[in-house]
Amino acid sequence: MATDYDAPRVREEDQPANESLDAIQAQRSATSQTAVIDTEDVDTAEGFDLPGAILDEELQVLVVPVQEDEFTCMSCFLVHHRTQLAREKNGDKYCTECEG
Repeated sequence: MATDYDAPRVREEDQPANESLDAIQAQRSATSQTAVIDTEDVDTAEGFDLPGAILDEELQVLVVPVQEDEFTCMSCFLVHHRTQLAREKNGDKYCTECEG
């Protein structure tokens, strides 16, 4: 005997007995609940502490300006060495990776 595995597996006792669409929608709307969010009880990131994190420390990064032998690609906006310059058009420079 062949089994059709694509056929729905619903028992007869699980099927509703000819209920109208209006009755089903009324039943669903009566049993469903709407979600209410109380914005005062929501935790914000200010009150959230990571375990083991040292939050009193400030990061300090030294920013070095673009050097004379470097350029900023107008396609990927990365700083490259001048040896990676593929083309220059109207003062805009493009790297070999973006032009390749």
